[in-house]
Amino acid sequence: MGGLNVVGTTRSLAERLVKWLAREIDEAGASGALVGLSGGLDSATVAMLLTRAVPGRGMGLLMPCHSDPRDLSDGELAGQAAGLPAATGELSGAFDALMRALDREGAAPPVARANVKPRLRMNALYFEAARRNYLVIGTGNRTELELGYFTKYGDGGVDLLPLGGLWKTEVRQLAKELGVPAAIIERVPSAGLWAGQTDEGEMGLTYEEADRYLATGEGSEKVSARVEELRRRGSHKLRMPPIFVP
Repeated sequence: MGGLNVVGTTRSLAERLVKWLAREIDEAGASGALVGLSGGLDSATVAMLLTRAVPGRGMGLLMPCHSDPRDLSDGELAGQAAGLPAATGELSGAFDALMRALDREGAAPPVARANVKPRLRMNALYFEAARRNYLVIGTGNRTELELGYFTKYGDGGVDLLPLGGLWKTEVRQLAKELGVPAAIIERVPSAGLWAGQTDEGEMGLTYEEADRYLATGEGSEKVSARVEELRRRGSHKLRMPPIFVP
């Protein structure tokens, strides 16, 4: 796939990412950093980088919320593979309580309910970070940022985005180099927002199609139209709120 090769080798990229993370964490005056372990490729890759960047000063947080049991088991696997200590914060009860308060009639659109989950997780991550003087490390990649495929003030609410300059296909290459377990690398990408939800199903195109078009401009009319639609709809997520200047 032309135009999508990581600059330099994945080994040199990993080394640069580790140094960047360590520098950013230290320059912020933080004692360490933490990452949410979802069981997915991106968070497992960040866990690998984090444990190398600040040995003994990082942690993972597993935050099941009416989740697929595999999310928890793969999140634990990712933490173990990285040698990253992990804690679990069960958020299902908090989600249920909030839904009872906000959606008493049960009439809210599924996406409105689903987006509460990543926003609850953002609160949990920052609570744990504040207790330890840690930074919150995000797991979003360049493909997701370009398409606006993340929840505003949810998984988009972080301090650092080490994968934000890498296409999803590049993250997969990096994960293999870092030793992320094959079961996680090969897993169908999903944000776990509802049963059966997948990233590519929700986006309406594959990551390979999106990356190829975003990086090179190559793709079918269908892919082009879908990518540009997602870009238009999600562009507000990449900007600070507009301010009226009197």
